[in-house]
Amino acid sequence: MPLDVIMPALGMAQDTGRIVAWHKASGDAVAAGDVLFEVETDKATMEVEAQEPGYLTDVAAAAGDDVPVGDVIARIADAPGDSASPAPSDNASSPADALPEGNSVIMPTLGMAQDTGQLVAWHKTPGEAVAADDILFEVETDKSTVEVPAGFDGYIAAQLAEAGEDVPVGDTIAIISATPPDTPVVRRHATQTVANNTPPAAEAADSKPSPPPKPDPERRSNAAPAGTPRSDGRILASPKARRLAREQGLDLERLVQAGHPQPYHVRDLEVLKALPTQAQAMQAQASQPARRLTAELTSVDLAAFTNWAAEHADIGDPRALLAGLAGAGLERDDAVVAVEQPGDLRHFHVPRGALGGVTPHNGEDPSPDLILRDLRQARITTVAIGPEHAPVLTLTTCGEGLSLTLECSAEQLSGPAAVTLLSETAGRLEQPLRHLL
Repeated sequence: MPLDVIMPALGMAQDTGRIVAWHKASGDAVAAGDVLFEVETDKATMEVEAQEPGYLTDVAAAAGDDVPVGDVIARIADAPGDSASPAPSDNASSPADALPEGNSVIMPTLGMAQDTGQLVAWHKTPGEAVAADDILFEVETDKSTVEVPAGFDGYIAAQLAEAGEDVPVGDTIAIISATPPDTPVVRRHATQTVANNTPPAAEAADSKPSPPPKPDPERRSNAAPAGTPRSDGRILASPKARRLAREQGLDLERLVQAGHPQPYHVRDLEVLKALPTQAQAMQAQASQPARRLTAELTSVDLAAFTNWAAEHADIGDPRALLAGLAGAGLERDDAVVAVEQPGDLRHFHVPRGALGGVTPHNGEDPSPDLILRDLRQARITTVAIGPEHAPVLTLTTCGEGLSLTLECSAEQLSGPAAVTLLSETAGRLEQPLRHLL
């Protein structure tokens, strides 16, 4: 059955929308999530996506047209040839189902990722007089419950949805008439949807056309890069997807971390359920071969070297010296080294070359290439913690010298790379002056 594409309500006071541009032409195959057209609102231009896969047909409005909210402007059909005149925007399908005359109140769009809204409660009863500013009903959105005004003066002639129902955006859920109705219409939205969308028996017996193309995993060409969260930290998801995720104890943040493109709809919850849990991920990491290498330096006087560097080389931060000595062992042109001391953690940018080029890393949420854990002031002499999210090089005291312990997974460093890192760092700690300039 063809799916109507309507002009959505993108603002509480919007009664028309201007089509800025079409992204698809009549007859084009579309996937769920493809951008169909752009609508101009009072403050911005919004992209409207296809809710189902199929073929775009019956395009009834062109770029530049102002279209009333709720009007059908196109259809998504099962096959390119399935074409029919767009249906009226109200819910009437036969004289028996005729609705009273009046102004239609539709389910508004209160978020860019919204395809349905849950009707929480009615504030007016059938037949009751209302003013335009009176609260008519409440709709559940991403983060709260929003009160929707009637928008018209008159009387409640029809209520076409019940509290608790999920109603597609743009569907008529109430009619406000100019005069008191003799018999107000009250019905469930699900009932009228089934009645209006049930095909005749002859159509139901027809063979199904070949299925439309499956949605492209990279379907949202204008979405943020996969896995990139919004700058404000908000996750884009339809109200229904957000509510179901909450009811089922699912964390939408895991979809962001997995790189799944936003906005999220109900179908994306199946992807979320299939993702490995944090415990499974940790178990998989723990199952990787671990590497642990140690080196002992019998005589090292880092305090004297630190004082010399501050006086003669203008390097006053001893943590920057440690980051440079250890980072050089990675043999990379550019590395981020985290220096961890009890109660303190600093990140440094370590370029290839002299220690004078080491600078504090000021980027947000740095992911270090190496963690240098300085435990010389602690009573710990031996460590065997296991692999972490980055290779860890731990310094502990060993008599008059130092003990270096490198722990990492086989995935983080190969055997030769681990040996090189530990050997180079140990050599530089024994003779730091050769690497200073």
